[in-house]
Amino acid sequence: MAEDHTKGSRYRLRKLLKFLGSIRGRHTEMVTVYVPTGYSLHEVSAQLRQEQGTAENIKSKAVRKNVTTALDKIIRHMQLYKATPENGVAFFCGNVSEKEGVNDIELWAIEPPDPIRTKMYWCDQTFILEPLQAMVEEKEVYGLVGVDKSEADIAMLKGKKIEVISHFDSIVPGKTKAGGQSSARFARVREGMLNDWLKEIGDAVNSTFEGHKELKGILLGGPGPIKEMFLKEDYLHMDIKKLVLGTVDTSYTGEHGLHEILERGQDLIKEASVVREKNLLAKFLENLQKPEGLVAYGFREVDKYLKIGAADTVIVSEMLTLKEIKYECRCGEKIRFVKEEEKNARICEVCKFPMKILGEKDIIEYFEEETKNYGAKLEVVSGETKEGAQFEALGGVGAFLRYRV
Repeated sequence: MAEDHTKGSRYRLRKLLKFLGSIRGRHTEMVTVYVPTGYSLHEVSAQLRQEQGTAENIKSKAVRKNVTTALDKIIRHMQLYKATPENGVAFFCGNVSEKEGVNDIELWAIEPPDPIRTKMYWCDQTFILEPLQAMVEEKEVYGLVGVDKSEADIAMLKGKKIEVISHFDSIVPGKTKAGGQSSARFARVREGMLNDWLKEIGDAVNSTFEGHKELKGILLGGPGPIKEMFLKEDYLHMDIKKLVLGTVDTSYTGEHGLHEILERGQDLIKEASVVREKNLLAKFLENLQKPEGLVAYGFREVDKYLKIGAADTVIVSEMLTLKEIKYECRCGEKIRFVKEEEKNARICEVCKFPMKILGEKDIIEYFEEETKNYGAKLEVVSGETKEGAQFEALGGVGAFLRYRV
């Protein structure tokens, strides 16, 4: 049951990981093996044979048998590879039978879309999925800006990875406690230096983020009131200022401060994601009410416009259970689009004989491939908002059109 996701869709891998996460063994007999990029499968296989010997000491006869059988199945599957795949490979094997005393040892071998960095052998009641789950999380891009009077940092957040772009140190002095005319003069000088400092940071933020098409938003943070002053005044260009999701208080500056901004700004990011989805669907529903609105809905309509190059953006609800099923009957092979709950026990409308399922594809996976083939964008939306529920009620498939035929 090998799964190659190096060229396949992350959506398919996400779905498989969700399924693997739902499997629970009766005991610590579910085997997880990660082989990193560039690591010898032959060496890992030899180590697993040693682990087989160790597993013979397990007291429970049933657990011992399940673990040693799973290890043997993984070792045998490793022999099918001439070399370690480019991004490494992960193996998940164990008894998935829900009946006590019945063995059903299944194996999944996954070649992931990104390099595996972790070498692991583990037995537990569940599979260890975190290294792969990190690869399929949405890697949306956000800007992080940490600023106070002494230093500033500009960074990009891609998924969970923070890339520091620039670091600046300030020469703005602290406030003086001296009185008299010298104090007022010092305050004016300090104010001018602070203005120059914030202008320098503003110019750097503008040049870093301007024209960045993938940027979803910017989080602004810092330990004092300077960040609010920086946002309120005209240091940022208007199109950049519109991207600022909000400000967060931090205890630190520098790299620690950037991690604090990310941690404390999670709610702002989630809120922005929901707002984007609501705005997208509101625009779709608004256009749907206009006679001249360039939108289409329903699977067949959208698929038709997509295949003639008229669809600009396809929207699919993640709540949709529609699948592309490849059937075989006496007439030959045929493709049908049916709901998950209706895919079995189907009769061919021509030969009147039962149709056998040869393969199936989730509808989101189908549109991932088709939008790529026909130069359109794909947006997957949830059913958690009011607009999402309305869209699902319309059939869960829609599109913004370039033109109407």
